[in-house]
Amino acid sequence: MNDRAALLTGIRRWLALFVGCLVLSGATAFPLVHELHWPESALRALAVPEHLPGLMAWIVRVRDGLDAVDAEHPFVLYGTDWLAFAHLVIAVAFYGPYRDPVRNVWVVEFGMIACAGIVPLALVCGPVRGIPLWWSVLDMSFGIVGVVPLYVVHRKTRRLETLQEPCGHGRLVHG
Repeated sequence: MNDRAALLTGIRRWLALFVGCLVLSGATAFPLVHELHWPESALRALAVPEHLPGLMAWIVRVRDGLDAVDAEHPFVLYGTDWLAFAHLVIAVAFYGPYRDPVRNVWVVEFGMIACAGIVPLALVCGPVRGIPLWWSVLDMSFGIVGVVPLYVVHRKTRRLETLQEPCGHGRLVHG
């Protein structure tokens, strides 16, 4: 395998990992109400309330809130459906860099900016919405962890760009 093929394979693998996590993150926002009952049951079975009472209290509070919204105002949960949909749509955008990383590197850069934006969003909106700081830190970790594969893809894409040969009409050969 030549350098160009190896870079392209690496780029595609990192993008597949990132897109898979983005899709998983989005898909879990659809069944939010019901899905929160599972970790609560698991945490109780593992005796977490005894060891991490703050975590358990937060999980119960969030589950109670979601149950109340679902029972009394289910239309509010439509917002989480749109959140899930947005994750899926953003994931589709990464098909461009998967197909042609050099030409579509801007999508990767957009993703890196979005990951960076998670930190100030969590720091500003978390306290406004009464989210505990430790939960906001967990939220921020998604941006910090998410930027890693995109940074690797960006570096590999820039190396791939240097390997492409110019052709006669001021255009690059991509194949």
